[in-house]
Amino acid sequence: MIEISGHNIIIALTIHYVDEPMLLKVRFHGRGGHGVKTASRILGEAAFNEGLYAQDSPIYGAERRGAPVAAFTRISDEEILERGFIFDPDIVVVMDETLLNDWSAKPLDGLKPGGIAFVNTTANSQLYDYGETIRENLVIYDLTGLALKIIGKPIISTPSAAAASKITGIISESSLIDAVTSELSEIGVGDDVIENNIILAREVFRSIPETPPSTKLSDSKRELIPLEVVISYPGYEDIVSVGNSPLRKTGNWRVFKPIVDFSRCTACGVCFVYCPDAAITLRSDGKPEIDYDNCKGCLICYRECPPRAISIEREVRVW
Repeated sequence: MIEISGHNIIIALTIHYVDEPMLLKVRFHGRGGHGVKTASRILGEAAFNEGLYAQDSPIYGAERRGAPVAAFTRISDEEILERGFIFDPDIVVVMDETLLNDWSAKPLDGLKPGGIAFVNTTANSQLYDYGETIRENLVIYDLTGLALKIIGKPIISTPSAAAASKITGIISESSLIDAVTSELSEIGVGDDVIENNIILAREVFRSIPETPPSTKLSDSKRELIPLEVVISYPGYEDIVSVGNSPLRKTGNWRVFKPIVDFSRCTACGVCFVYCPDAAITLRSDGKPEIDYDNCKGCLICYRECPPRAISIEREVRVW
């Protein structure tokens, strides 16, 4: 068990070795707007820069800021024939700790024995109780806080890729930085923002402790077995329980929380009108009341409030 003050890291890693070609599987879980897809691409390109085979792909439904998103990166020293969802990852990167309790995301499902779970959080690791294997192979780090400090936004694609790169034990810092520069340039990010992301990536990469070399981490070899396709019933919709949407609280999507100063509020109702999720109602005196169970933290109310009666503060998770 290793603790590093100032970075809130706790890590204890075990990796098993087998004499087979390497196939390292990394699964990223985050929310729309975190840069989940970009994180997987940076990791894949960093591995490619090391002369390895790499494959990355995302999966998401409707593209909504704050909605759960997953992305996958496979790394190998041989041609990669697998495709699609990674069900048995060696490394899981959870970019928002609230996803740990999200039944639709299930970020730790399938994590191999001895696999490593990285969680972006400010919480003490002792608050997690996901079985002995997870606790013994858990890395926690406040990526969001560091991103806000260095780039001023809670976009954590670069530091998440940096964390995954370091944990693999097979990617160098120079390969990571080259991948960050290339991927961010490709999506049109400005030079000043790229430079800040490089600083962010280096900070995370250098802060996480060394892990055992993973160059032999692998499944046993697999045989491809043709399966008979049988279609015995038509497709059905995913939503099978009527009226279950009120149970899906979206308040845990927030990074920042809007706070109303009622002494400055003029009861103009602008925040009520602009709230895209109807998370604001008006009291009998015409002043707003925020439903924090469902407020996603889009902060439109903060930006539109004429008397500046709404402030924001970093959300604190309570377990």
